[in-house]
Amino acid sequence: MSAVEQIRVEPDEAGLRLDRWFKLHYPGLGFGHLQKLLRSGQVRIDGGRAKSDSRVEPGQMIRIPPMGADSARLRVAPLTANTIRDRHDGDVLSQMLIYEDEKVFVFNKPAGLAVQGGSGVSRHVDKMLEAWRSKKGEKPRLVHRLDRDTSGILVVARTRGAAVSLTKAFRERDTQKHYWALLKGVPVPHEGRISTYLVKEPTPDGDRVRVAKHGDEGADHALSYYRVIDQVAQNFAWVEMQPHTGRTHQLRVHALHIGHPILGDPKYFEHDTNWDFPGGVQNKLHLHARRIIIPHPNGGGRLIDQIAPLPPHMVQTWNLFGFDEAQEND
Repeated sequence: MSAVEQIRVEPDEAGLRLDRWFKLHYPGLGFGHLQKLLRSGQVRIDGGRAKSDSRVEPGQMIRIPPMGADSARLRVAPLTANTIRDRHDGDVLSQMLIYEDEKVFVFNKPAGLAVQGGSGVSRHVDKMLEAWRSKKGEKPRLVHRLDRDTSGILVVARTRGAAVSLTKAFRERDTQKHYWALLKGVPVPHEGRISTYLVKEPTPDGDRVRVAKHGDEGADHALSYYRVIDQVAQNFAWVEMQPHTGRTHQLRVHALHIGHPILGDPKYFEHDTNWDFPGGVQNKLHLHARRIIIPHPNGGGRLIDQIAPLPPHMVQTWNLFGFDEAQEND
């Protein structure tokens, strides 16, 4: 970038601290560099000086000074429903990509993008992958799924052999899947195991899953683990959830089952009429496939270990509640 740019704040970014906004748009820009730009007045909001903890609002214009030849490497615009709709499939896949080698792609799927087609779904990851057929005409293959409203890690095989190996790893539970979620209330105890049987039932609004009894027709065993990382009084809990099995809507139903549904869940978030959604928090599903550890299809003990950054609506909530991602390993 050789000239000053003006970037408009999107509705999904309401209330973000300015340093978090830069982390989303310019992940390669170091904190020290940003502070120098702010101190010298080169970064401005609607023409006025700004600080790293300034809050941005939709429609505001952020002045971005020239950053030299590295600007293209520094900048990435967060994917939203609008930007996905307006871009070519290959461009969307490129922006989602967080890891690749000769056998595997790993994507950070944005919330709201379906993995596969279905009723009323015209654009989805499986269809987008047509744009990335190999020179031999081989289309990358899905080897697992994420719910449409869930963001985060999605592993895709580049070859038939890799698909066989990765599918086996998921089926035989040789993977470690770590999700982050924001729950209503705080589970007690702070770490636990949730073991139930689940059954999927069709409804006018799509499939819905409920807890069932052992032996009920169509019921499958589901096992999940959770631990609380941080909390806001007794009102909300940031939890890590690990599904041992891979049932439809498993983590969402298990969170509801222990009395602490995931915020913004359109199917399973139940609350009384006196409860108000917290101001500054978007009413979107707060469930993110944060990390995956899976054997590489080439074998030899090699692992794929990838972490996906949070989507904009969860960055906004983490920012509002003062959650620090570094607490994950505390």
